[in-house]
Amino acid sequence: MTVARATSPIPSVSARSDVQSLQSSLIREVANAGMGRTDVLPFWFGESDQPTPRFIREAAMASLAEGETFYSQNLGRPYLREAIAGYLSELHGTAITPGRIAAVGSGVSGLMIAAQMVLSPGDRVVAVTPLWPNIVEIPRILGAEVVRVPLAVTNGKWSLDLERLLAALTPDTRLAIINSPNNPTGWTIEEDEVDAVLAHCRKHGIWVLSDDVYERLVHDPERRSAPSFLRRYEPGDRIISVNSFSKAWSMTGWRVGWLATPETLSNDLTKVIEYNTSCILEPVQRAATAALTAGEPTVMKLRAELTAARTLLVDELSRIPGVSVPDAGGAMYVFFRVEGFDDTLALAKRLVEGAGLGLAPGGAFGPEGDGWLRWCHAVEPGKLREGVRRLRSFLGR
Repeated sequence: MTVARATSPIPSVSARSDVQSLQSSLIREVANAGMGRTDVLPFWFGESDQPTPRFIREAAMASLAEGETFYSQNLGRPYLREAIAGYLSELHGTAITPGRIAAVGSGVSGLMIAAQMVLSPGDRVVAVTPLWPNIVEIPRILGAEVVRVPLAVTNGKWSLDLERLLAALTPDTRLAIINSPNNPTGWTIEEDEVDAVLAHCRKHGIWVLSDDVYERLVHDPERRSAPSFLRRYEPGDRIISVNSFSKAWSMTGWRVGWLATPETLSNDLTKVIEYNTSCILEPVQRAATAALTAGEPTVMKLRAELTAARTLLVDELSRIPGVSVPDAGGAMYVFFRVEGFDDTLALAKRLVEGAGLGLAPGGAFGPEGDGWLRWCHAVEPGKLREGVRRLRSFLGR
C-alpha cells in the first residue's frame, strides 16, 4: 500500500528585486526578431558596417603568434596605460599620467566599475536623458535611485535645459551622468555648459561620470573632440571619464575601453577590477595600443564618413512627409520621429516584418524616447538610401 506524503510548496527562486525591476533591452527585442534574416537591413546597433582596420587586427595576431595569452595586470599592461595617457594628454592639452588610467574590458564594464567605486544603495544619481539604457540601469543594479533630466528640441536642435539640470543636482546627489555626444540623440554639450555643471558639482561634492565614448565623433570639422570634463580636471575633482575603443576605432567586438580617474582611486580600482574581470587578454591590449599610436587617420576618416552619411540620411528623411529630424553635434545616430506613430516599439517591429528595415525603438532609451526611432548611419551610403526607400514605401502603404 502506497502512503501519500504531504508535500510543501516549492519556494520561489528569483533574483533580488532591484534586478527584477531592470528594463530588458528593447533594441535586442526588435533585433532578435530580425537577426539571421538576409532580407533585413540592420541599423539597430551602434557599430560601423566595416571591420576593424587591418593594422589593428595584425597587432593582435602578432601577439597571439608570440603566445601572449597569460594573465596581465588588473589595470592593464603599462604600455597600454602609457599609450592611453599620452593620447588623452595630447588630445585635451593637459597632463594626464598613466597612474590615472585603468584599461578595462569594454566601455560598459568601465561604467559598471565606476558605479561600483562610488555608489551605495539609496544614493541619488542624476542622468541627462534619453540615454543608452545600460548607463541608467547600472546604478539601479546597485540599488541607487536615478533621476532623469530630459533633453529638449529647441529651434530644431537637441539642447540641454541647463537650469533644470543644475536644480536636479541637489546637495544630496552622489553622481551626475553625462554622455556627450549623446546616444541616441547626438546632442553634444557646450563648453560653457561643462563649466557650469562642473562648478556646481565641485560646490556640492558631486561625482561626475562622463561617458566619452563618442567624444571624437563630432561633426564640426574645427573640433578634434567634444567639450570635455577631463580637460578641466584639477586635483581633488571628482571626475571619472569612461571611454571605449568600440566606436572611433571600429572595435566593437574586441571589448576594450578605459577609465580616467583621480589617481587616488588607483589602489581601490585594482581591487574592483580584480573582482569583476581581473584583466584583459593581452592580444586585445596590443590591438588597442596600435589603435592609439597609429590610428589617428582612421579616426579622422571615420568622422568624415559619418558626417557625410548623416547629411545624406537627414536630407533623405526630411523629404518624407511627417518625418522630423532635429539637428545634433555628434555620435553616429539620427534620432527622428514619424508623425502619427507614438508606439515606436510596435512600429520598429512592423518595420522589420513588413519592410525589412531594422531600427532601434526610441523607448529603449527611456520614456523621453517614446515616439522616436534611432537610426545608426555608420554604414555605406547605398544601404542608407535603400533603407530610406523601404521606410518611404512602408509609410506610403
